[in-house]
Amino acid sequence: MTQLRIGNLTVGNDRPLTVIAGPCQLESEDHAQMIAGILKEACDAAGAQFIFKASYDKANRTSLSGKRGLGIEKGLQVLQSVARANDVPVLTDVHNEAQCAQAGEVVDVLQIPAFLCRQTDILLAAGETGKAVNVKKGQFLAPWEMQNIVDKIESTGNKNILLTERGTTFGYNTLVADMRSLPQMAQTGYPVVMDATHSVAQPGGKGGSSGGQREFAPVMARAAASIGVAAIFMETHEDPDRAPSDGPNMIYLDQMPGLINLLMQFDALAKSHPLTF
Repeated sequence: MTQLRIGNLTVGNDRPLTVIAGPCQLESEDHAQMIAGILKEACDAAGAQFIFKASYDKANRTSLSGKRGLGIEKGLQVLQSVARANDVPVLTDVHNEAQCAQAGEVVDVLQIPAFLCRQTDILLAAGETGKAVNVKKGQFLAPWEMQNIVDKIESTGNKNILLTERGTTFGYNTLVADMRSLPQMAQTGYPVVMDATHSVAQPGGKGGSSGGQREFAPVMARAAASIGVAAIFMETHEDPDRAPSDGPNMIYLDQMPGLINLLMQFDALAKSHPLTF
């Protein structure tokens, strides 16, 4: 079972839960620092490890008019500031090969969006940075197909890999999360992550933007924690209905401390009675 060193954390399927959380996209440095500070305090209180996540660019918005974020230059400056001020690792999406090296100079984890998860060139570029690479499983892939993605990244000599479940396409504008995928992906030997918020999204469900059912995000998080995973990914905002992207599936920030505390209780039980396959 592979364990990854990410910053000062040790992340693995058999390690205490890591919370990967933050806003969908960066809005400002003050906003990012506010959210990171609240989440860090909540994770410390609950005994959870914490990685801050936020995107400098949302390159796959449903509509051309959708807000995309601060851009890579300003966004990386903000992420670096958050990491230093809160002493936490940071994660962000990359969208092409050129961004991998640039982002890899600043962040601890490069995330490959689900739509790009089979794109060989970006996987190789991310792997070549030596940084941890979190790959979102495409909505169009079976969990056992993730081994092919692992092989591509491993070919660079990089074995700092995380695999994330974020739901599978189930008809128009609908996703379904199959919890069997978590232990199936864990058979690769790498840490598995459950994306509790994107798995309740409704892609393109509002025509010009995506919808979502945020009330079910804690359900997904609790279910995954009770199985036993390395990390749970959650997007959060103090006012999700006014967030620039993915508001319908984001968890209210003031609900996060209680949820994180509960998840740690599920995690402790699951890891004291690990599943075997």
